[in-house]
Parts: sequence; C-alpha cells; structure tokens
Amino acid sequence: MNQNDLLNLRHATLKEARDEMSNLLSSRAANHSLDAPLYNDPHMFRIDMEEVFQKEWLFVGMTSEAPKRGDYFTVEIGQNPVLVIRDADGSINAFHNTCRHRGSRICTEHRGKVANLVCPYHQWTYDLKGNLLFAGTEMGDSFDKQKHGLKRAHCKTAGGFVFVCLADDAPEGDFDDFLHTLEEYMEPYDVENTKLAIESNMYERANWKLVLENNRECYHCAANHPELLNTLLEWDDTQDPRAPQDFLDHYQAQSDKWDEENIPHQHKSFGPGLRNRIVRMPLKKGTKVMTIDGGHGCNKMLGRVKNAELGSMRILHLPNSWNHMQSDHFIVFRVLPISAQETLVTTKWFVHKDAVEGVDYDPERLRKVWDATNEQDRVLGEQNQLGINSIAYQPGPYSETYEFGVVNFLEWYTDTILKHIKDK
Repeated sequence: MNQNDLLNLRHATLKEARDEMSNLLSSRAANHSLDAPLYNDPHMFRIDMEEVFQKEWLFVGMTSEAPKRGDYFTVEIGQNPVLVIRDADGSINAFHNTCRHRGSRICTEHRGKVANLVCPYHQWTYDLKGNLLFAGTEMGDSFDKQKHGLKRAHCKTAGGFVFVCLADDAPEGDFDDFLHTLEEYMEPYDVENTKLAIESNMYERANWKLVLENNRECYHCAANHPELLNTLLEWDDTQDPRAPQDFLDHYQAQSDKWDEENIPHQHKSFGPGLRNRIVRMPLKKGTKVMTIDGGHGCNKMLGRVKNAELGSMRILHLPNSWNHMQSDHFIVFRVLPISAQETLVTTKWFVHKDAVEGVDYDPERLRKVWDATNEQDRVLGEQNQLGINSIAYQPGPYSETYEFGVVNFLEWYTDTILKHIKDK
C-alpha cells in the first residue's frame, strides 16, 4: 500500500467516523449519557479536536500572567502549540508557536520574558507583534520578510481572561455578549493588579467530556468532597430546582450586602446549553473563602473589594473552563484534551500582586481544598472511563434535578458537533 492509498484510507475512516458520530448524536436521548465511542474512540476524539477545540473560543489564561512587555506563556491545544504574549503597547496577542522557516517551536519554556521572539533552531527573529525582523542573508535578496510573519490565532480578552480561537473565522454572536458581561462582573477584582501564586497540572486518564460532566454536577459531592463542602453550598445557583428556602434567604441577605458595595451578582447566561454563565453564590454561613476552615486565604483583598464574604462568583465557559472568584484570591481551571482517554486539568490560584508569600499567604493553605478535590475528581473520572470502556456499558439516565448541568453541557456539545459536521 503506497502513501496515497494510506491517505485515502485515513480520509475514508474519518468520514465513516463523522457519519457514525452524527448518527449517534442525532439519535441520542437528551437526558442520557453518550454512547461509548464518543468517550473512547480515537477517531471521534480527533473530530472533537477538529470541530470543537480548533473552532471554538477556548480559555487559555489570565492577562496578569503576562504583566509587562515581552512576558509570555505557552499552551498546547492538541498538536497546536500556541504563544500568548504582551506587546509593547500593552496588548495581549496570540500566535501559533511555530517558526515560519521550518516549523520549530519558538518559545520552548512554559512562560518567560523576551525582547524579541527568536527561534532556537536557526535564529529567525520576530518582534512582539509577530513581524519577521531577521532571517539571515542566506535566504537571498528576493526573500520577502513581510510574507513570513508569525501566524496569528484569534485572541480576545475581557475582565482579565484570555481566550483564543484557532479557526480561520472565529465565532462571534453571544460570545461577545458574554465578554461584555464578564468585563463588568470582573471589574471589582482588578485582575491586572493580581499575580499567579500557584499552578498545578493534573493528568486524568479520562475523556475530556467526562471531566466536564463531573464538574457540571454536585450529585457526587457529599460522598466524595469533604474538604470542599466545608465551605461550598452544593446548589448550582439561585435557579437550582433543589434549592431550599433557607438557602434562598441566605442568598438574599448576602446579596443585599453585595449591592451596598456595587458588586454584581445576578445570574447571567449566554448561548445554548448555558455555554457561558456567570453567577455569584454565597458560601456557607460563617465562611469567607474556599480554604479548609473557611477563613481568609490571603491578607490582601483583591481590587476594590472590602467585604470578605463575597462568596464565589462562578464563571463557566464551555468547552474548557470553570472558575471561582473570591474576595482575597481567585481560582481558574482549564481543561485541555490529550487523547481520547486522557485530559490535562490545570488549576491556577491568583492573589493581589503585592501579596508576599509566607507573609500574606501560605501556598499550602491556599491550595489544600482544591488539591484534594482535584485528586478526588481524578479518581472518579478515571473509574468512570474504565466502566464506560466495558462491553456492558450503555448510556444511562441523568437526574433532571441533580444533573441538569450535565444535560445542559451535552446539549451544547451535541448542537456544536452537529452544526460543524453539517457545515463540512
């Protein structure tokens, strides 16, 4: 079999996988889990990468991770290395981290600072806006540097969040509405004056959708997350059908205090399946932030915040992020698929930029709750994946009260995949 035969076979296999994926999603029961191939088949994983992670807006990090000119961080989206950097005029740009000469990665460190971007292979040099400055006289007199700048990825920022999209034409619509609200709701925290205190990376041997499904419900919390439930109230938001009256009364008392400080808190959601959602929720009475005892995590409050009991402003962005904004620190989570049955979950804790480690905050105290929770969720996700891989597995029903967030997520996922496949 020659190379063309192999290429044709691969295209035929992918077409068959697309057809099967379309059939499975079109015929699935809306309140049931997915068929096994959608959680474990490598061909369907490739379609997820092409139709979701290479076409939708993805959360990659925070603007305060690149606070000054030339500061950068990198991220791997499947096989696509991406570079996020702050340029001389203060703008955040995203580029494909691949040299226009022979394709080598340019920035090989996870984060750093540069005057210019220099490829380590042959020293091609780019400025902070991606323009090619130097390629050497070896390229000849006819070589046009202007045609060989770095390839940009779409990049938008709002409220300190950085989103990128790898598609040729990035989707807009309700995403821009979400960004406008995100800017408003994040204003009290003054993210530009925060800093990254801790970062952790966890490899989970489970499909990325199982990671998101686990996050979208707290049905499992009472049996699995004792540290988290020291402070977290399991109700998803004020519209949660399970929420009792004493919780609603607690929310009202807290929200009255938030109103006095002009702290936004009303539920806002955008897109199908509540794809983008922001809601501020109180924590348990007598607790301030998500530490093991509910006491402060950092001595310095964020931004213009004065009330230590801001609860947690929960921000969801599908397909790859959930976040908790609190009075003295905030936590962001990023999900990136590695393979059909492996996912990278990154957790980052941010504090006021002037906070001093060991004086104003203790990293171990700050991270203890979510380190435990992440590890517990990793075990749950991996056991879930192993069960789905069984020949005995068949899609099971979700609880429409306890697992409505999962139903919403899979509604969004199904609509997104079918829309993109149909457009092929």
